[in-house]
Amino acid sequence: MTEQAIAPRYVVITPVRNEQENLPRTIASMARQTVRAWKWVIVDDGSTDATGRIADEARAQHPWIEVVHRRDRGFRKPGGGVVEAFRDGYQLIESTRWDFIVKLDGDLSFEPDYFAAVFERFVQNPRLGIGGGTICKLDRGALVPESIGDPRFHVRGATKIYRAECWRQLGGLYPAPGWDTLDEIKANMLGWQTRTFAELKLHHHRHAGEADGKWVNWFKNGRANYITGYLPLFMLCKCLTRTFSKPYAIGALGLLCGYTSGYLKRVPRVNDPQLIRYLRREQLNRLLLKSSLWG
Repeated sequence: MTEQAIAPRYVVITPVRNEQENLPRTIASMARQTVRAWKWVIVDDGSTDATGRIADEARAQHPWIEVVHRRDRGFRKPGGGVVEAFRDGYQLIESTRWDFIVKLDGDLSFEPDYFAAVFERFVQNPRLGIGGGTICKLDRGALVPESIGDPRFHVRGATKIYRAECWRQLGGLYPAPGWDTLDEIKANMLGWQTRTFAELKLHHHRHAGEADGKWVNWFKNGRANYITGYLPLFMLCKCLTRTFSKPYAIGALGLLCGYTSGYLKRVPRVNDPQLIRYLRREQLNRLLLKSSLWG
């Protein structure tokens, strides 16, 4: 398949906060893509370092880059903050025509043919609604997957690529922890497929959870599972399984505390009963060893 045949019109939105060390790598990777973005919106989410200046310098060099500066809220807002920043960037491209929209983190580097290779897979599978590469860390000179054991339908929030028709049916992103699971569950419920491409690797220069710390990260994940509507029995099994994976205690305990705190504090769940029923049915099928999203 030729490059011309797989060169869609795509837009990218990158929310960033205090990424002065990593953003230049992402800018360099985007600039050398063989299939270049029609528009790349970098949203500076109230950075207190040089991130905003770096983004403005990139805009001066590349006419296809736009920059949005948000005020500093004074604190990190896991889940909801990144979606709010994304929405501000989305306003710049919402009324234009594009084939794909990408949510991309500003701490990644990747090969020049990354987007060309991803779009080739979308062309090969017309029912693929959300896709993305594998987020990796550098270990002894080699890129290895940062997360092991993710369900096959999961695409990491750091690199999410949405087909335009799928995006319109999703109606945007849910502004809370768990947004990057809710979109996949809903897409599958609507008949789309969602996949991570194991062979397409991106180097993640800030490992997942590094900004908040391990405990906060696992607690946040547990809270996200609650907001998403995870079946309690499925969540218990997930915590038990996590007990035998690194970090052995903190991961399982953080998940459990984050999940149960949602009940104790009466945190609002996603307001979509049909979606929660679908998710829980799939999880129950998994527990009964039937065919499900989990395999």
